[in-house]
Amino acid sequence: MKRPKFLQDLIKQLSPKLDSTTYVYCTVPRAKYGELEKLKPIVSIAELEGLTLVIPLEQAKAEGLDYYRVFRRITLEGHSSLEALGLTSVVTSLLAERGITTNVIAGFYHDHMFVPSDRIDEALEALKELASNPSG
Repeated sequence: MKRPKFLQDLIKQLSPKLDSTTYVYCTVPRAKYGELEKLKPIVSIAELEGLTLVIPLEQAKAEGLDYYRVFRRITLEGHSSLEALGLTSVVTSLLAERGITTNVIAGFYHDHMFVPSDRIDEALEALKELASNPSG
């Protein structure tokens, strides 16, 4: 199915950029939002079970925090919108077809994708291929 023109335009501008830092997801039971600023989270989500943080791997190790897997962040540099219908779906579906787990966090200006570090090269290649063929 051919993608709508506005979505094709967004895909053309993806410009995936790899962050050099490795990140992990940690959870801290009973912690409240803002309590753990010293860990320098780039993402913090308050949940009923505790505070979920996305922090640099080295920070998690230094604090002795448990984590499951190591991720790298890809920022989609093209200017997106919080109302950009379908972009996240296209990107996550593409990576899912290749068996690549993706956790997406939408910022005000860009989408940020956290991909397992051992699959980062494949993810980047897939995104670049998508940007070069936005019509699908």
